[in-house]
Amino acid sequence: MGGTDLFDRAIAEGNPVVKSGLCIVCKGARRLCGKDRCPLMIRFYSQSRTMPLLGTKDLEGCSPPAVFVGRHGYPKVDIGPLVPPEFGDTSIMDRPEMWVGKSIEEITDFRFRLVRGKFRIDATDFRKSGRMVDGIQELALTERPVEVEANFTQKPSGRLVLDDEVQPFGPSARMERMKVGSGRFERNLEKSFYDTDMRATEAVIGAYRNGTLISEIQKAFSVGTMGVDSRRRFVPTRWSITAVDDIIGKDMLKTTRYNETIDDFRIYQWEQLDNRWCILMMPCTWRYELIEAWYPNTTWNPMGKGIEMISDCEFFDGRSQYAHIGGCYYAARMAVNELLTEQRRTAGVVIFREAHPGYVMPVGVWNVRENVRAALRTRPGSYDTLEKALQHVDRVMDIPRKTWLENSGVLRDWMVQRRIDDYY
Repeated sequence: MGGTDLFDRAIAEGNPVVKSGLCIVCKGARRLCGKDRCPLMIRFYSQSRTMPLLGTKDLEGCSPPAVFVGRHGYPKVDIGPLVPPEFGDTSIMDRPEMWVGKSIEEITDFRFRLVRGKFRIDATDFRKSGRMVDGIQELALTERPVEVEANFTQKPSGRLVLDDEVQPFGPSARMERMKVGSGRFERNLEKSFYDTDMRATEAVIGAYRNGTLISEIQKAFSVGTMGVDSRRRFVPTRWSITAVDDIIGKDMLKTTRYNETIDDFRIYQWEQLDNRWCILMMPCTWRYELIEAWYPNTTWNPMGKGIEMISDCEFFDGRSQYAHIGGCYYAARMAVNELLTEQRRTAGVVIFREAHPGYVMPVGVWNVRENVRAALRTRPGSYDTLEKALQHVDRVMDIPRKTWLENSGVLRDWMVQRRIDDYY
């Protein structure tokens, strides 16, 4: 059966989320939406490589390890392992720290080989769910890929859903039983698991400072293995990702906010997955802003005629309301503070992001965190005035400076407010 016929069948079965009748006419071949590549087809072909291996209701394979906690119906949510129908070293499938430089096709292929088992629990009273919960917690704490056997009530299947907060994953099914092989716990996560008097924030910060990967901390945080015993909860994966970025970022800000300022204006630039980045650092006290520009025919501006822009910012005292941009705001803020902590400095930071049409589908908040980290590992351009720094931005970004300034709270404040050093 050809690819187009398979796609026709998938649509008939209600698998892809199709928001426009153009998809039915186009079938991923005519580019009627204007995108260079069809996001549904990228996902579908990744999934089609997995589905032939799932002819039964029993699955065995090495989990990266990976788990997922849903959010719909909270506190009654679905939890379960993510397991590929293959053995060996599968760690790259759930380790976004290793994905910088990979194509969207490679990333979706990693993710759609992961089958999600689903088991319903009460996230606020998970202990009564017994051995299934124990297995999920063990999996989230395990350091290396581990063998998992899962028995489903039916053959795994699923629809394709876009979500900018979490990484995509493959087909799913309700799970009757699960068996997790023996594996060694990650040492920092094991410590917080058994210390039932340690607060969750302390556990997150302690693990991060001792070298545990953020993606590993997020998994442990989501499955109720951190915090004071009586207050432990399962946390939806979507929420846990942002919570961990926020906790780590705020902890670093306790110090970086009061450091000496940098001495120059700096521009870091980067491009990946057709996302273009410029990171401006200014010699002033802490302030931070993320400005995103979504071109037409990108995920969050699919039918637009022009570029859609959104921004959020904070000044020295931080912010009290959740950022409109969502988890990307906190992921980028955390990455920026990693560099400021390393350099023992503070700065005003404005991040410019252009999402161009080649970014045909969202791959998760990790894309922002890891690519901002990558940008900040490059050698920056150094300038003695903001004007010269913005000229660098003009050379790198397609959107003109005037548009960035109109959408920036931090830069408008810089240009309007008088500072003490203006009088010297």
